[in-house]
Order: sequence, then C-alpha cells, then structure tokens
Amino acid sequence: MKKNLILFTTKMSEKKVGLTILLSCLAYLPLAAQPTPNPSTNNWLASPGIIGTLVLIALVLMIAILIVVKRASSIMNFFQRKNEKVTIQKLREELYQLEEDEIDEVLEERKTAKTYKLTGDELYQGGKAVDRKGIVSSYTNDPQNPLVDEKKRSRSVLQIPVELKNLVVWYIGAATFWLVFGTLVGQYLGMKFMWPDLDQVSFLSFGRLRPVHTNTVFWGWASLAMIGLGYFVIAKTSNTKIYNYKIAWTTWVLINLTLVIGNIFLMSGINNGGGEYREYIWPVMIMFAIGLILTFYNFYKTIQLRKIEEIYISNWYIMGAMVWTIVLAIIGYLPWYQNGLGETVIQGYYMHQGVGMWFMTFTLGLVYYYLPSSLNKPIYSYSLGVLAFWTQMLFYTMIGTHHFVFSPLPWWLQTVAIVFSAGMFIPVVAGTTNFLMTMRGSWNDISKSYVLPFFLVGVVFYFVGSTQGSLQAFRFTNFVWHFTDFNVAHSHMTMYGIITFLLWAAIYALLPKITGNEPKQLFVGVHFWLAFVGLFAYMISLMAGGTLRGLSWIAGDTFITSVVLMQPYWVWRAIGGTLMFISHLIFAYNFYEMVRERKDAAKPAVVPMKSTLANV
Repeated sequence: MKKNLILFTTKMSEKKVGLTILLSCLAYLPLAAQPTPNPSTNNWLASPGIIGTLVLIALVLMIAILIVVKRASSIMNFFQRKNEKVTIQKLREELYQLEEDEIDEVLEERKTAKTYKLTGDELYQGGKAVDRKGIVSSYTNDPQNPLVDEKKRSRSVLQIPVELKNLVVWYIGAATFWLVFGTLVGQYLGMKFMWPDLDQVSFLSFGRLRPVHTNTVFWGWASLAMIGLGYFVIAKTSNTKIYNYKIAWTTWVLINLTLVIGNIFLMSGINNGGGEYREYIWPVMIMFAIGLILTFYNFYKTIQLRKIEEIYISNWYIMGAMVWTIVLAIIGYLPWYQNGLGETVIQGYYMHQGVGMWFMTFTLGLVYYYLPSSLNKPIYSYSLGVLAFWTQMLFYTMIGTHHFVFSPLPWWLQTVAIVFSAGMFIPVVAGTTNFLMTMRGSWNDISKSYVLPFFLVGVVFYFVGSTQGSLQAFRFTNFVWHFTDFNVAHSHMTMYGIITFLLWAAIYALLPKITGNEPKQLFVGVHFWLAFVGLFAYMISLMAGGTLRGLSWIAGDTFITSVVLMQPYWVWRAIGGTLMFISHLIFAYNFYEMVRERKDAAKPAVVPMKSTLANV
C-alpha cells in the first residue's frame, strides 16, 4: 500500500509540490490504527492486569470475612450475656435457699466490694509502671481519639424546615421506586439468558428492555437519590435554607417525566440508536438536562447565600459534578456528533463521564459529609479531599477511549486513555485513604451499626472497582475482556458496589434523623447481606465466564461455542441478580418504615439544626 501511495505522489508532483511533500510524509506514517500485532495469550494468567484483578477480588472477600467475624462476635456476645442472665437467676434461687445469717454475710461482702476504691498507685508504686493485674486493656497517646465513635439508636430528630424534609423524602422515595422498577426489568433480562423464549412480545424483547434497565437505574434511582441527599448537604454545610423550593420540585417533575416518557419510547422501539446510556431521544433527554441546569442554579444560589465563610469539600464535588454533567448532556446530543468515528469518540466520552463525573463525583461529595457526620468525627484530611478532587477532574475526563482499544480510532488517542486511566490511581488512593482513616477506631462498631457496613463496602469497592477499571484499560486485559460479560461485571462492581451501597449508607444515616423513625435492624441486615452476597455471586460468575469467553474467541472458536460455555455462569448471574432484587424490596420496606407517620409513637426529642458536621 505504501508503494502505491509513493507512486501516486510521484505522479502528482508534476502538479503541486506541496501536496507531494505532504503525501510523501504520510506514506511513511502508520496507516492503520493498530501499528502492533495482537498480544499473545499463551501466559495470560501472568498478566499484571489479571493478577491485579485477582488480588482485588481477594480483598473484597477479606472484607466480607471481616464483617462476618464481627457479626458473629456480636452474636456470641449476645448468647454470653444470655448465659450470664441465667447464672444470675440461679444465684438468686440459691440466695432464696440460704439462711438469714448466710445472706447477711454475702451482702456484707458485696457491700465491701462495692465501696472499694483504687488508691492510684497500684501500677506505679514509686517504680516502673507494670500492669501485673491485667487491669489496662489498651491505651492511646492520640489527643484526637474519639470517646464516642458510632452514634447509637436515638429518638432525637434533627430540626430542619418541613419543606426540606419533604423534598428529601420525595426525591428518595421516587428514587426507591425507580430502583425497584429498574432492577425488576434487569431481573427479567437475567432470566432471559436462561430462557430466551420467555416471551414473544416485541416491547419485552432484550434489545428494548436492556436500555430501560440501564437508563432507569442511572437517571431514576441514582440521580434522584443523589440530588435529594445533595439538597440536605448543600443546606446543612451552608447553614442556610434552600434558595428556591419550587425549582427543586420542578426538577423532580422533569426527571420523573423523563423516565416515564423515555421508557415508554424505548419499549416502543423509539430510541437514539446504539449510544449506551443515551438511548433516550433528545426531546426526552432535554427535560433531564433542564432539570440539571435548574438544580445547579438552585445549589449555586444556596451556597452563595451561605452564612459561613468556608465552602465545605462536599460542595466542591457536588458542584463539579453538576457542571461536568450539564456539559456532557449537551455534547452527547449535538447532531454533528451522531455519526461515524466521531460518534464513537463522543460515546466513550459520554459513557465514562456519566459514570465518573456525574455518579462517582457527586456520590463522593455525599460521602465527605455523611461518613464523618455518622461517626461523630471530622474527615481525616481536607487536603487529601482537595487532591482527590482536582486529580479526578484531570484524569477522568480523558479515559473514555479505553473502551475502544484495538478499534479504528487513532492509536495515540487509545494510548492517552490508557495513560490517564493509570493516572486515576491518584484520586482513588487519596479518596480511599481519606475515608478509611476517617473510619479508623470505629471498626468495632460494625457489629452495632447498620450504617457503617454499607459505608465500608462502598469505600472498599471504590478502591477495588476503580483500580480494576484502570487495570482493565491495559491493552492485554482489554484484548481478553472487551465485548465479553466481564464488562457487565465491572459496571455492576462500580455502579452497584460503589454508588448504590454508598447511597444506601447515606439514606440510612439521614432519614432516621429527620423523621425520627428507625428501620428494624434485622431488615437492614438482611438487606445488606442479600445485596452484598448477590453482587459477589453476580460479579465473580461474569468475571470468570467473561474471561473464558474472551479466550474462546481468541482461540478461534465459534460464537455459539462461547454461548454454550457461558450457560453455567449465567445461572449464577441469575441467582446473584435475584438476591439483589429481593434486597431492593426489603430496602423499599425499610424506606417506608423510616418515613411513615406513627400516631402511637412517643414524640422524639428535637435537636436544632446547626452548621457543624457532628450533630447529624
């Protein structure tokens, strides 16, 4: 081909010398998007990306074991206390059988023991301090060591404006509805992998229902929950009221209309083509975009009217997410970006920015408020939060093309996406360190708190899912996993393991404080374990099956061979999905318990709303 191009330029030299020079230079440049051959898979298990992914999965398993051990320890303590009660009862029975003089003697010994006081020099006694009696169990020199880490069940209610309370409840309520509806559709799709002929109705076909599932959980569940929780954070950290409640309710209507109309259109076959997460046609999606613009304006004016000087780090993340997503929604639907390779580039940009700059950035902003407020302590490092924020803004905006490695897109553009994907280690490590150090000293409360386990799993998945995504961007791992079920596992690891678990943690942390209604801890625990175990089964099965499927394609096997190969893994996918869906039904019940009016309940104590971060 190069020889033909040189011959062509030679003939053209009689006409234009400049054109000859240009084409001659192009003749010696790589004409293909892929200048190197496909990587070898002979020793695929030794690939850094594969090894790193296995290590990350083991980390998730270790966290699960930690939580199980803590819960088991709590159960053992319960039975121990029960045995102690039995022992006390036996002692009482024995006392009833004693003579009066014997009882007086026992009571006198007890009285003496109760009045015993330490002299203060039991350990010291003028020499080196030695704990010969084993009285000291632990000590600390840390002046910031918290005396009370985890808030226990409380009947106190945070005093906030009724308008704000209703706004938060209705946003989260709508989000909960869309979570149940969207994952019901997802559950039905998972069953179709096992029974492809489950129905013969066009609007229930896989191609129409799949975008209904993804768009519903994206724009319905996660977006509405984030905005609802964000309204409380914006007002609380600014120590002021929301600028305009009518704007907030207008956005609520617009987003829900987007979901209703958009899903009807998708099931009717009216869509925007194959652009993932932007299947809604532009007349529908423009309502969502207007809602975002209105929310941004409302947030901005509320922060502008704040009664304190500082702008808390949560608001940086929330406002950054709003700005990026408004830009993203506009660029993703510009008409000149809807065809050709340009559309492919924009699709990678839109798809990954939707996850990273909208859901991830906004949710991290929520965690910077709800995590420290739940633990009664400040965030570990404000500087780490700022570092994570700016590096997130820098690196995440350039990684979309790693979805199209080995595609016809320019090789240099693919390389840039891979390099910036590796750069994401910086904000991920900074953020994870900040959150885990904030939780330091509170690990024993895992067995007593129904909020902390959700936060812990979400933070761990933030590190595991984000790091695994960076490893998956490498050319070898992309070569094996791209277009397989492994991508489905990765998306659930991030959107479910990170975003959804952290949103649940924030909801469980906030709603009881503004309604005075605690959910039943048993049901919260069942919700947690069903969701976690279901996600783990879903994730591991599709990761293993996706890897084998990719290797099958590379080996040259027929497509139907890979379909048969995936059948047992799809069974586990369906099992995991079923557990997750049941957990959503339990969460919906817990939400109802937290917001319903209880006429016969005792009136809880009211705590005034202040600007500090430690009273929620």
